[in-house]
Amino acid sequence: MNSEIRGILAIWYRELKVFWREKSRLIGSIVTPVLWLLLFGGGLGSAVSITGVNYQAFIFPGILAQSVLFSSVFFGIYIVWDRKIDFLKEVLVSPVSRFAIFVGKVIGGATDSLIQSMILLTIGWILGSTGVIAGLHLDIFKCFFTLLLVSLTTTSLVSIGLTIGSMMDSFEGFQLISSFLLFPLFFLSGALFPINKLPIWLSPFTLINPLTYAVDGIRYIILGVSQFHIITDFGIMAGFAALTVVVGAYAFEKMKL
Repeated sequence: MNSEIRGILAIWYRELKVFWREKSRLIGSIVTPVLWLLLFGGGLGSAVSITGVNYQAFIFPGILAQSVLFSSVFFGIYIVWDRKIDFLKEVLVSPVSRFAIFVGKVIGGATDSLIQSMILLTIGWILGSTGVIAGLHLDIFKCFFTLLLVSLTTTSLVSIGLTIGSMMDSFEGFQLISSFLLFPLFFLSGALFPINKLPIWLSPFTLINPLTYAVDGIRYIILGVSQFHIITDFGIMAGFAALTVVVGAYAFEKMKL
């Protein structure tokens, strides 16, 4: 095993340990989506009707994507933190390239989001099986293909977060830029409503939003409802993940410590 692979695994393991030590981060990333699902979905679901689908079941894929979006992009703030405590300087003196460090962080951040997604899918299975959310039926195959699409989604979003973090010198700057990016991505993804019911002038924004295809693909896997073909969803997310990794690696290479 060469030094590059060992470096990637070491960075991944470090990020995983940090994630498990921050219990509040894990709890918050689970409680907030569940509150959205039960309170927002239950309240609005009493007034909104979507043909053939229970509203809470309809937004479950969107809430899952929301959790992945926020946790993945905000993972980039750890780049700012690592620079503040000079951790990156210590790592960069090792015989490991910046690209390997970047890849290790992407895998670490993606692993964190996948763990959160597995917990949310388990909660979704419980809520669906007990009848709390009618029409939400999860099984091992649906969960597997959902996690496959989530892995592409979180890889691209973690790369975006790390790209932003590599250009920021303060936590406040990171939060400002990321928040400006996150909410349009979420609300224009069809997470909370069918995109075919949006005003025509908003359609171009939903079509260029990569999260739209993640939500659409997850919704098709779980509920069999979609606006696009599942191959289109997977293809766009795979291409977007590759693009963001390349851009993120370049930004990481040019980052000033």
